[in-house]
Amino acid sequence: MEPQLKQSVADGIATVVISNPAKRNAMTAAMWRALPGLLAPLAADRAVRALVLTGEGGTFCAGADISTLREPGDEQQALAVRAEEALAAFPKPTLAAVRGYCVGGGSQLAAACDLRFAEEGARFGVTPSKLGIVYPASSTRRLAALVGPSATKHLLFSGELIDTERALRTGLVDEVLPEGELDKRVAEFTRVLVSRSLLTQAAAKEFANGRTDRDAHWAEQARGSGDTAEGIAAFLERRAPRFTYGV
Repeated sequence: MEPQLKQSVADGIATVVISNPAKRNAMTAAMWRALPGLLAPLAADRAVRALVLTGEGGTFCAGADISTLREPGDEQQALAVRAEEALAAFPKPTLAAVRGYCVGGGSQLAAACDLRFAEEGARFGVTPSKLGIVYPASSTRRLAALVGPSATKHLLFSGELIDTERALRTGLVDEVLPEGELDKRVAEFTRVLVSRSLLTQAAAKEFANGRTDRDAHWAEQARGSGDTAEGIAAFLERRAPRFTYGV
């Protein structure tokens, strides 16, 4: 099977699947290049309310497929950074559903998502020290913002893989599910996301990510949206809200 990124949309959820099973879903150069272009129309699609990134079969992503990266080192790294930044900039909630290995470029992509749910037995690692590569500055800062400086140094200095228990303790993952329960929990949680206000989610995502130049924008969006009035009315009437922002 040709390495590829698969996508589908159902019930408001876009699912992107990293598919290169012959190499534990390693990202080829073509896959890195394709990801920003794949994400852009999903971001603009009003039917999409959240995005799930996962891997084919029992592995999330074992990193970059080095054999396909023929460009000079800087360009190889730039491909991954552009894909990572496009994922981080996705304006709706994103969730990485992780099984098996989530290593190197896989961890880079998972860290760019808003949330990470993992199945017990998953293994995480950031391994440039094994190859003598300087990890991108933006990726290092994103990882440090997620797990803190000490855990970032542990991962980058050693290149060692960590288990789900440690990943949960450091904040690298948000939930760990028993074997066989990941898909059920992701489906359940994304249904919750779709039922909530995208106005709240989009603003919270920017604020939590440290953006400081959009306060007035979101205040204006809140004033012009009917989501607040609808949310209060639904609460008082004891019914499910029908939010319309972004729909």
